[in-house]
Amino acid sequence: MHSKQELCGKIKELYPEIGECGIDVDVEHDNQKNVWVVDLKKNNHELKHHLEYPDADDCMDGRQCVSLGLEIAQLRRNIEGQQF
Repeated sequence: MHSKQELCGKIKELYPEIGECGIDVDVEHDNQKNVWVVDLKKNNHELKHHLEYPDADDCMDGRQCVSLGLEIAQLRRNIEGQQF
């Protein structure tokens, strides 16, 4: 299993727009659900994304991180006032 710091760093590497638009990202492990919880915040906007172990491995290996990318795009739309 990857560490919190490794996963957080990889997310920032794969999605540089996180830093560009000022979105804070944090990663915590949820022991009860056995998932990583990716917490994306900016001002009063917040999204929490549950990242299953296989998906986290795919992200870390640079294969894909599609569901997280969709969540990041949704947060950006919310921040910009373009909620769908």
